[in-house]
Amino acid sequence: MPTAPFPAPRAAARASGPTVAIDIGGTKIAGALVHPDGTMTATTRRPTPRGVDADGVMAAVAEVVADLSESPLWASAVRCGIGSAGPVDASRGTVSPVNIGAWREFPVQERVVAELAARGADLPTVLAGDGVAMTAAEHWLGAARGHANALCMVVSTGVGGGLILNNQLHPGPTGNAGHIGHISVAFDGEPCVCGGHGCVESIASGTAIARWAREQGWTPSGTAGSVRDATAAGVAAAAAEGDPIALAAFDRAGRALAAAIAATGTLVETDIAVIGGGVASAGDTLFAPIRRHLAAYATLSFVKDIQVVPAMLGTHAGLIGAAAAATMLLPSPS
Repeated sequence: MPTAPFPAPRAAARASGPTVAIDIGGTKIAGALVHPDGTMTATTRRPTPRGVDADGVMAAVAEVVADLSESPLWASAVRCGIGSAGPVDASRGTVSPVNIGAWREFPVQERVVAELAARGADLPTVLAGDGVAMTAAEHWLGAARGHANALCMVVSTGVGGGLILNNQLHPGPTGNAGHIGHISVAFDGEPCVCGGHGCVESIASGTAIARWAREQGWTPSGTAGSVRDATAAGVAAAAAEGDPIALAAFDRAGRALAAAIAATGTLVETDIAVIGGGVASAGDTLFAPIRRHLAAYATLSFVKDIQVVPAMLGTHAGLIGAAAAATMLLPSPS
């Protein structure tokens, strides 16, 4: 967490009160009051309920809001940002997270607004997908800070992302602009879960990396008889030891990501690509092939210098991003 003050996100530097931030994912629902200098107070979390209906999941969100309302700073909150696993439809305030089966077109924004009001906080509220929230966070306090045009990506079980254009968060009408995971980089590639073909996610997600490696004959057995897990983390560990199939799996993923980064940069002239998520923790095992292949795809003068860097905020990106997205997308309080 940052300890020194940082400037507030550009769109609302005049706002002095904290932002209520809620981060909803498949394993946890977290909340905090995020202040204009980037610090967080009153942090709280609940495990995401399993085996319950939609209201059962919402009950955990309500508990997080209740915890936050006990802060002495609650009355000074000026807005609320909700970051959620997707798909999201920010135009309707609904979410259908892949990893929360009980929520399908669930009106999370309306329900959160009601919870806030019930606790005396009638706040303007915005919903953002987790990729967009991560983008807002990295532009405010992370690796994209100081860049007017940036692509930020989450490479994990899936592949998501978001865009900063002219120093503004650009979520698009439904909140899904910059969803780089579903750019096709192989027109005759295998089917993707989205219904398309050859999508980045179908090649470069952690799930896809592990699946492809196993299909090529890789097994999760390490040196001296040790056994790794069968996920992308296990493939990364094998790649670090020089396993040729594991290295090929990450090279293939890096090539797909490089093609998508180059395409995005060509379309909107981003000058940096920030990559976070579990797969990015593989470090140079992932970043080296991305950078190597990017040189072959980003050849025009205005894209050939795109930087590819790891995200900086890690587990804090969800809450900071929810707050930053709200601050950038909502008007400043008068």
